[in-house]
Amino acid sequence: MSEKKDLRLAVLIDADNIPYSNIKGMLDEISKLGVPSIKRIYGDWTKPTVAGWKPALLLHAITPIQQYSYTTGKNATDSAMIIDAMDILHSEKVDGFCLVSSDSDFTRLATRLRESGMLVIGIGEKKTPNPFIVACDKFIYIEIIGPKKSTKNVSKTSVPSPEAENQVDPIDNSFIQLLKSSVEDLADDDGWAFLAEVGGLIIKKKPDFDPRNYGFSKLTPLIKSLKKHFEVDERESGKTHIKHIYVKIKE
Repeated sequence: MSEKKDLRLAVLIDADNIPYSNIKGMLDEISKLGVPSIKRIYGDWTKPTVAGWKPALLLHAITPIQQYSYTTGKNATDSAMIIDAMDILHSEKVDGFCLVSSDSDFTRLATRLRESGMLVIGIGEKKTPNPFIVACDKFIYIEIIGPKKSTKNVSKTSVPSPEAENQVDPIDNSFIQLLKSSVEDLADDDGWAFLAEVGGLIIKKKPDFDPRNYGFSKLTPLIKSLKKHFEVDERESGKTHIKHIYVKIKE
């Protein structure tokens, strides 16, 4: 975990495709993953549609990059952001990138950065096309970032409130199978798997996985809520008394 916090990240924000309402939450989330050593935001600042971003730029030390729309229907902002990303890549000043956008046009950029050994974190809305999501090492939905809410998980058979329906994904059979297959892949001869490793493997299989998508702050309470499917064992580690969580599929 300490290595992750020391990672130098280039944060590149697409002002045309991301709401400005939770910029503090987004930057706080990025700070959990590394140090945002470069923070740039791209847009045509002559347009009223991006005016809401302007007060946040000075407050959070984000450098605005002006990009005029030269041709109707063409997104010049995307091109400017991609060119800058490649320049930063070749400067060798960062360890990873955080691409903040809901636009699938950045799919190839994410793939290219990962091919060069960069960690790529995506942040966008739930409407983000899947190709961009799976091109990232990890993808975080804006909808789950921000103040913690006391939302309960929505099961497959329950009827969620309108607010919960917008914030919490249902735990359906396909997700249960993803959890089970990940536990099986890492289980020892007795069927137990270290939960932290299970979480890492799930993200590799499903980059947009986050317990908060399902109404839980961490993976442990999510797994514990699925008593029908999993057993959980908390083991203390030597003199440090640090608890390690192990999980096993119920027979």
